[in-house]
Amino acid sequence: MFVEDDAIVALLKLCEWRRAIKQGLQVYSYICDSKKIKSFDIRLGNALLSMFVRLGKLNDAWYVFGKMEERDLFSWNVLIGGYAKAGFFDEALILYHKMLWAGVRPDEYTFPCVLRTCGGMPDLTRGREVHVHVIRYGFESNIDVINALITMYVKCGEIVSARLVFDRMPQRDRISWNAMISGCVENGECYEGLRLFLMMREVGVIPDLMTMTCVVSACEAVDDERLGKEVHGYVITSGLSVEVAVCNSLIQMYIGTGNWVEAERIFANMPCKDVVTWTSMISGYESNGFPEKAIQSFKLMENEGIVPDEITIASAISACASLNLLDMGMKLHDLAVRTGYISYVIVSNTLIDMYSKCKCIDTALEVFHQIKDKNIISWTSIISGLRQNNRSFEALFFFRQMKLSLNPNSVTLISALSACGRIGALMCGKEIHAYALRTMLPFDGYVPNAILDMYVRCGRMGLAWNQFNGWGKDIAAWNIMLTGFADRKLGVLAVECFHKMLASNVNPDEITFIALLCACSRTGMVAEGLEYFDSMETKYYVSRNLKHYACIVDLLGRAGNLEDAYAFIQNIPLEPDPAIWGALLNACRIHQSAKLGELAANKIFEVDEHSIGYYVLLCNLYAGCDKWNELARVRKTMKERGLIVDPGCSWIEVKGKVHAFLSDDESHPEIKEVHAVLKSFYEKMEAAGIDKAETLSENASKAEVHKRPLNKKELIRKDDDVVTINDNALTVLEPKLKVDLTAYVEKHEFCFDAILDEHVTNDELKVWAEQPLG
Repeated sequence: MFVEDDAIVALLKLCEWRRAIKQGLQVYSYICDSKKIKSFDIRLGNALLSMFVRLGKLNDAWYVFGKMEERDLFSWNVLIGGYAKAGFFDEALILYHKMLWAGVRPDEYTFPCVLRTCGGMPDLTRGREVHVHVIRYGFESNIDVINALITMYVKCGEIVSARLVFDRMPQRDRISWNAMISGCVENGECYEGLRLFLMMREVGVIPDLMTMTCVVSACEAVDDERLGKEVHGYVITSGLSVEVAVCNSLIQMYIGTGNWVEAERIFANMPCKDVVTWTSMISGYESNGFPEKAIQSFKLMENEGIVPDEITIASAISACASLNLLDMGMKLHDLAVRTGYISYVIVSNTLIDMYSKCKCIDTALEVFHQIKDKNIISWTSIISGLRQNNRSFEALFFFRQMKLSLNPNSVTLISALSACGRIGALMCGKEIHAYALRTMLPFDGYVPNAILDMYVRCGRMGLAWNQFNGWGKDIAAWNIMLTGFADRKLGVLAVECFHKMLASNVNPDEITFIALLCACSRTGMVAEGLEYFDSMETKYYVSRNLKHYACIVDLLGRAGNLEDAYAFIQNIPLEPDPAIWGALLNACRIHQSAKLGELAANKIFEVDEHSIGYYVLLCNLYAGCDKWNELARVRKTMKERGLIVDPGCSWIEVKGKVHAFLSDDESHPEIKEVHAVLKSFYEKMEAAGIDKAETLSENASKAEVHKRPLNKKELIRKDDDVVTINDNALTVLEPKLKVDLTAYVEKHEFCFDAILDEHVTNDELKVWAEQPLG
């Protein structure tokens, strides 16, 4: 059956108009089979080109283009526009240059398309080249071409050139003004954009939907709520308040300026809401600390039948992370998989964060490994998640892996430094510090304090002091130093540091007094601690919270004033939490007061039956008082409730490598040498008259301590004799006897530091702090 060319062309245009891919391909197949043509004439070829470009079949369009006997300007414009619209910018520009080489003169349709391509890349050099072509071919007065030029320049960030083109225009339409206003707003020149808006009204050009959307966004960017309200009033009088896009911009503007009442009013009064509307509210709630409202809004959106996009899902997952809503987060994970949004890296990154905060780090690792193109946020999220879940060794492994392909930013460094501090990986921490210095990141945000915290946690107070004095000190830096002194029972230095902070005109906060009170407690400075506690609200205007009250209970209890500590708890104006009773229980363990300790334990278990640390304290109390039947009863209760004591873990860094040990773990390749060193320690401890330690399991079995390695941060106390073992140090202390074993262990290549007690003078402490690394 013969079909005329006019009919075929009409069919192709119909398929193009209706976007009928199947029927269009059938017509194309008929043309190829029936006519058996080796080439297409210009009319049929252009019809096929236009249809294939509209249907997104660029390969077929390119084939037809190559088979055309001759091509006109329309042929080139259609194919250039098709490649540009599909995002193949380089191919579009190559076609443009081929068109010029073929001697085809561009027109007012060619230049806007090519200029949009240059702006989309963005490529300012090529854009300027096309600008020259515009002048050469005489289109410098064509308003559509000049509008495209303005758009190209603002997309390339060249706002000055865009303004020069705009100012030289003989006439401007609304598109010209919109291009210039939106360009100013996009490039951070918001005030200039607002001035242009006023000029636009003065010359009588009526703003449209796009204009007002840009102007409202400018008000948000400059954080001017008063101006935003004036613009809102103009939107209402101009009749644009019913437009969804304008309402979305107004909601975003009010959220940005913190006016939630107005944002929620606009949202509630909108007759029609799209996915951008809901996403604005959900992401706004989540980012401003209202995760519950974010989840509620997401559920309402689902009930309205609105399909979420990747930003909506990511915001909802972040809200779940804030609230530890694992079940809801898993449902959102399934939704992301079903809708295909799991392929968006922003969704995967928020899933990693959510699973990490919900203590499902293995699932977070699965999500991480499924990401094809991991960005810096992906790596930072998994490193931070591993650190939060006490898997700092793996966090540092991932950090090293990341550095092979990406440069870490300041947030990544903070997470990695925190991991180093948790496990005492001093050499790794120094490497990160050196990297930060090379990349000028040590001055960025919280990085200086993260470096300081790492050195403090690793016990290198000399290096910490150098870091502390390196640049301006904020309240966080002072608090880190105070905490470091408190952890090392250097109460005198902590008090000195506190007064230096006051002299530097830095006002203390809640954390400052927690560190200061802990330092007083661990150093036995009862009077000083009580004085600071009493002056918190009256002198320093810092409100007390439960943690401060717990510090005072610990202060009195450690000093042996158990009855005073109990009376203090009874007079607390707030409801005591388990931490306060736990401080009393620990004091009773130290001073072997079983009756008061049992009272404190009962108070704890009334509200918290699952924190295993309190059971361990109670068991140690009974063991110290030789109450073995009661100890067995507590252990039975623990077993019935499924509470398992994690094995004690210690680690030490030797020549840049971190070695980890578990209780009763004999797997280390140098375990015999370790036992030999420990045996020597025990002999010296016995010679000094210090009892051996007993763990919870050993109290039950009455096994001797020298049959196993010591755990991290064990404290063995009898009267005033103390043995402290921390990440990098072991020193035996007595009021009149200090057996320093540093020299001995250095012989065995163990990197220990001396930890000094309060009986050492400040001058000796300063000398110690200035010692070079061993």
